[in-house]
Amino acid sequence: MEKQERKRRVVTGILIAAGICMCILGFLGGEAQIVLTKAANICMECIGLG
Repeated sequence: MEKQERKRRVVTGILIAAGICMCILGFLGGEAQIVLTKAANICMECIGLG
């Protein structure tokens, strides 16, 4: 394996792992419910019910 390709794979793996960790932390912190609530409010405002 070429040195540059190996470095790219390591960086990609680190970024994927960081992204997964952030998703898990956000879910455990209740962010999913907040996002869903905000999306529903925006949708209701767009169709004129809010």
